[in-house]
Amino acid sequence: MAGREKIKCGTAPCGVKYALRRSSGSVAWCALSIGVGTRDEAGYLAGIAHFTEHNIFRGTRRKSAKVISSYLDRFGGELNAFTTKEEIVLHATVLKEDLRKAVSLLFELATESTFPASEIETERGVVLDEIISYKDNPSEDVYDKFESMLFEGHPLATPILGTSGSVKKIKPEMLRSFVKEKFIPSRMALSVVADIDLEKLEKQVLVMTEKTFSSASLRDPVRANAPEKVFSDPFHKVIDKHNHEVNAVIGGHAPSLYEMPDRLVAAMLCNILGGPASNSLLNAELREKRGWVYGIECNYTQYADDGVVAISFGCDKPNLDNCLAAIDKILAGLRDKPLTDSRLKAYRKQLLGQLAISSEAGEAQCLALGKSMLAWGEVMSSAEIRSIIEAITPQDLQAMAWRLFSPSNLSSLIYL
Repeated sequence: MAGREKIKCGTAPCGVKYALRRSSGSVAWCALSIGVGTRDEAGYLAGIAHFTEHNIFRGTRRKSAKVISSYLDRFGGELNAFTTKEEIVLHATVLKEDLRKAVSLLFELATESTFPASEIETERGVVLDEIISYKDNPSEDVYDKFESMLFEGHPLATPILGTSGSVKKIKPEMLRSFVKEKFIPSRMALSVVADIDLEKLEKQVLVMTEKTFSSASLRDPVRANAPEKVFSDPFHKVIDKHNHEVNAVIGGHAPSLYEMPDRLVAAMLCNILGGPASNSLLNAELREKRGWVYGIECNYTQYADDGVVAISFGCDKPNLDNCLAAIDKILAGLRDKPLTDSRLKAYRKQLLGQLAISSEAGEAQCLALGKSMLAWGEVMSSAEIRSIIEAITPQDLQAMAWRLFSPSNLSSLIYL
């Protein structure tokens, strides 16, 4: 599998997983994915994972914040990071001859950041502004609120940014403690996509990880595969925000990251319903044909112990009832009658085409490799994914439609 796709996967003696993919061209992508996110903040203040990600660039034992900010710039490269509910990812794009410098920097940031108090205060203002901007964006805020309500009482309910109150209380020693406890090698996965000999690259990675970590480092798993699922009672809530438009989310629980092939069936169904193409059922009816919505989509997010399917849209207030009725009708159609073989064939070709095109993007490849290694310790080949998608039947999609969109399972949150 890996050989056919020019991928080499493994685990270094210290516990760091790695996935290396041979590409073409002069550009290289690398990422260090750390299996620690918002859901791992128990015992800490809300938002500390995201705040750690922001402050990890503010100085290490060997480099100042100024040096870090320009370290890859002078080579024409880019350095960035993001936080999700289950991971913190540091990633870089450079010319392939500068790849080793970039990978070394990622490890340095993850293991040697010092979190100086003066720098933290600067970054605190940035994060507080980010929180305010989210609150001022109803389409973002309504989705975060929907997830918080869906996972009420579970660590997945915590918003990634935290709150203004919690972020104001985070101290440098808290960040150091969080990193010391959570940023251990068995929670890390290095991914690289570059036009470099994989055998040579693997040797370099093993040397680098051995230099960074002791082979006796902790090896505890990030989370057990297929943990107990999260359940909550459906809810339907309308909040008057006095906005000039309506922002709404309709959805519920979905297959987790570890439910295969169900997660690919759910992904295909959501793509048919509200994917990026203009012919997705929701977009074709509510936007292209009726002009009722500014935008509408169906997103599917997979977590370790659960998933979320969410139909999100914005519209003028007079069109809300029309939109809700049209969505109900489309969902009922998917539940009550299986797709014809010809329609399924067309939708399958569309999804496979989208996957193939997205897989050609080096950064997307790199980030996907890291996520796969964290979750499963291996990478599925394109052929394996294609085989599962090609085996999906109309009856599989109909059964998934009942699971995801049964009226008794759906929740809704509407901002007026």
